[in-house]
Amino acid sequence: MALQERIKVVLLACGSFNPITNMHLRMFELARDYLEDTGRYQVVKGIISPVGDAYKKKGLIEALHRVEMARLATETSNWITVDDWESQQAEWVETAKVVRHHHAELFADKNQAEVDTVRFGKRSRLEENDDICQSSSIDPSRTAAPELKLLCGADVLESFSVPHLWKHDDIAEIVGRYGLVCITRSGCDAEKFVYQSDVLHKHRRNIHIVREWVTNEISATHVRRALCRGQSVRYLLPDHVLDYIHHLGLYSDESEKKNANVILAPLQRYTGTAD
Repeated sequence: MALQERIKVVLLACGSFNPITNMHLRMFELARDYLEDTGRYQVVKGIISPVGDAYKKKGLIEALHRVEMARLATETSNWITVDDWESQQAEWVETAKVVRHHHAELFADKNQAEVDTVRFGKRSRLEENDDICQSSSIDPSRTAAPELKLLCGADVLESFSVPHLWKHDDIAEIVGRYGLVCITRSGCDAEKFVYQSDVLHKHRRNIHIVREWVTNEISATHVRRALCRGQSVRYLLPDHVLDYIHHLGLYSDESEKKNANVILAPLQRYTGTAD
């Protein structure tokens, strides 16, 4: 399949990014390589969407800092961007709604581009006639809005089975309607998670499992722990992110206690429990 005939794809990663690490960025590169190596897809954009403060995860620092660190981390990328829509919402937003939002944005961008072409395109009648003659050979995939797929690690795939953390309908919508690209590592049996879940198994053809052979066990939790202990985390984070953290003194024993006695937002919502 020629490159121009491939299905265009946008990858969306949702999460805390507390802080963003080099592994978060590597996920995008691994996913793009995998999808494009199939010969079916062309990855045209990556979006990082940090969760809002209302998620109430233990140790979650303010969204404005997490968004800014993500922007610093992606400033050298020509295809990965940061979107702050989710982080600006007053209440926690389910991942399915975030995916819907960005899917709608893709169609809005496509429609606006078509309107701009009609409104501002100044073509000669000869060019217009040529277009009409060639219209039968136009490839629909070149004008269609890109597909949107949720990019995640195997821990997210495993979390689908945690009671009250996800709604069954949301999992079915994300995987069945949009698709999932899951980055897994050695010792993590993502295929087993899919097999053991009825909803994931049903939509298994929409799940792309990408194995990371150059293993990198960077964990944001471990990074925060090292920072609290005054240990070096250089080369685990982009330099500009690390400079930002040190300049503002973002991670400390005090910040790790934030939300310590608060019930996670999805558990509150799905069990009717207040904090």
